[in-house]
Amino acid sequence: MVKEFKDFIAKGNVMDMAVGIIIGAAFTAIVTSLVGDLINPIIGLVSGGADFTNTYAVLAGEVPAGASLDAAREAGASVFAYGAFIMAIINFVIIAFVVFMLVKMVNRVKDAAEKEEEAPAAEEPKGPTAEELLTEIRDALKAKA
Repeated sequence: MVKEFKDFIAKGNVMDMAVGIIIGAAFTAIVTSLVGDLINPIIGLVSGGADFTNTYAVLAGEVPAGASLDAAREAGASVFAYGAFIMAIINFVIIAFVVFMLVKMVNRVKDAAEKEEEAPAAEEPKGPTAEELLTEIRDALKAKA
């Protein structure tokens, strides 16, 4: 059973999957930073500073007017945080679009590499055949005689 497990782990598919998960986790941090630090501020600038994160409705409890979502939660109020949900949807759409563009670019590069491999090598210019050479030699010998 241990040998079967070692064989299973040593297979390429499992190792490829492990590498993919690790790189995916690292890539998630990059995309999250891209969205949070670069794209969302631009969207906020274009939309007049719209940030729905602190938009909520109080279901039960007392919350001071104008309090942030975190302050409302710390006060123990039951809140319906629909703004955070809207921002999560916006972030998802942005991340999905960035990943789509990345996959599209990778596929384009991959297709170009495959086309280069499939392209036949440039044919070298062919020299004269043996018959053509013999004909030339014969003609040259006749011309001398």
